[in-house]
Amino acid sequence: MTTLLALDTATEACSVALLHDGRVLSHYEVAPRLHAQRLLPMIEQILGDAGVTAATLDAIAFGRGPGAFTGVRIAIGVVQGLAFALDRPVLPISNLAVLAQRALREQGAQQVAAAIDARMDEVYWGCYREASGEMRLLGVEAVLPPEQADAPRGAEGNWFGAGTGWGTHAARIALKPRAVAGELLPHAEDLLSLARFAWARGEALAADQAQPVYLRDQVATPKAPR
Repeated sequence: MTTLLALDTATEACSVALLHDGRVLSHYEVAPRLHAQRLLPMIEQILGDAGVTAATLDAIAFGRGPGAFTGVRIAIGVVQGLAFALDRPVLPISNLAVLAQRALREQGAQQVAAAIDARMDEVYWGCYREASGEMRLLGVEAVLPPEQADAPRGAEGNWFGAGTGWGTHAARIALKPRAVAGELLPHAEDLLSLARFAWARGEALAADQAQPVYLRDQVATPKAPR
């Protein structure tokens, strides 16, 4: 029986989830700037709740971004430390996909436009459609001004807007969904759901391949020339 650990710290939320013996356990907290302090204790707690040790894990899944740069790095640092120590593979999962998967689980949304506030007057953006219980990307993920955030060419039907990008920029986003959950944050339970699909497809990677996806290299507003 597969045992998977999933963790995410890419946004204000800090969460972990565990699949063991076909049962899913999860812990979720909204804890801005406390991820570094909370993540390892949460992992220890969830393993204890399941009555297993880290050595039982088959793989470790994590939110690889996009999201807060520091948060994504915290997750990758912990994942690599565990994966190297245990000699286990990793499963990088898009945080935009995790948002879409949460909207599917909680709202039954079949098409989700996921948007995370990227600061600098931009959003991290990705559009997803449900297929056999998995939210799959349509087009590409991007970071762009809200006015350029729209459905992929040829995509039809109703959309559900999920994520903090909607909470901040809904009026400016080009796509007009039927409903919006602008407070929604990624949850490790949904990351775990996507990781199970990735694991079944053989998409696990070596620990040294656990890399962030920021969607942009620019991390701060450039200073004005003197």
